[in-house]
Amino acid sequence: MKIGLKTIAASAVFAWGLAASGLAVAQTAICYNCPPEWADWASQFKAIKAKTGITVPPDNKNSGQALAQLVAEKAAPVADVTYMGVTFAIQAQKDGVVTPYKPVAFNDIPEGLKDPQGNWFTIHTGTLGFMVNVDALKGKPVPKSWADLLKPEYKGLIGYLDPASAFVGYVGAVAVNQARGGTMDNFAPGIDYFKALQKNEPIVPKQTSYARVLSGEIAILLDYDFNAYRAKHKDKANVQFVIPSEGTVIVPYVMSLVANSPQAANGKKVLDFVLSDEGQTVWANAYLRPVRAVPMPADVQARFLPAADYARAKTVDYARMAAVQKAFSDRYLQEVK
Repeated sequence: MKIGLKTIAASAVFAWGLAASGLAVAQTAICYNCPPEWADWASQFKAIKAKTGITVPPDNKNSGQALAQLVAEKAAPVADVTYMGVTFAIQAQKDGVVTPYKPVAFNDIPEGLKDPQGNWFTIHTGTLGFMVNVDALKGKPVPKSWADLLKPEYKGLIGYLDPASAFVGYVGAVAVNQARGGTMDNFAPGIDYFKALQKNEPIVPKQTSYARVLSGEIAILLDYDFNAYRAKHKDKANVQFVIPSEGTVIVPYVMSLVANSPQAANGKKVLDFVLSDEGQTVWANAYLRPVRAVPMPADVQARFLPAADYARAKTVDYARMAAVQKAFSDRYLQEVK
């Protein structure tokens, strides 16, 4: 659809008229993949608005959907910033849909958790495990291992996000593959596991399923510690977080400035804020691990599983994880889905 010069001029006159009359034009920044139910973005939105005056509308995409839309809109971007799992951000950089920006606290981010030029940078990390609605198990034991999920007693109770689309889904695949003896160059153990898991008729949504766990529709979800702790301590649900006995992985979640974004100045303010002491404390209060050395409130820290459990959670080569993601996704779609 073509927009005429008269329409553009009329819009400009309207905006000037608002300013002249003392009515402020709303300040917004569009963030792709910022769901209010995920990682307590809802609280972060409120903090951003209070501090900067910028409204960030909620967006329920996952990382894969966000990347696909950024690529589709490359010639005329809509988003200003994006939030993604690290592998998708590395691909976004390759696709040329993000641009370098170093927020005020950029130098405080440890090496390896940021692109040196600022194309992406970590804002918090998460540890993958089982988010379990104990009531929805109806007396069945809380699973403690990857092997437990293959038991027939959990048929119809397990959920995981689509590994071919959602970052947390791919993280789950990497975690179980590593735990069962696989490597980034050998996903056979992970593929075999998902094939076996199909006997238990898992629920495989594409978007965040926090509410579906709280409702009991999904009893066991492969998800992060921060979502499980939030469900237990903020929403007062009978939820437990389990780090599987065979091990799991820790992963960064990152943000980027969108290339040629329409409201880049507002986007930069949002990125500055989420890395500020105040923004990082919002993450800490939501049970996420802030990327900067911001003290986590003692009452929040006390609600995490013991350090002995977290010792089973390991970092991986995230660049390699990104490099093999498409090959894994193609194989999953061919052999499992």
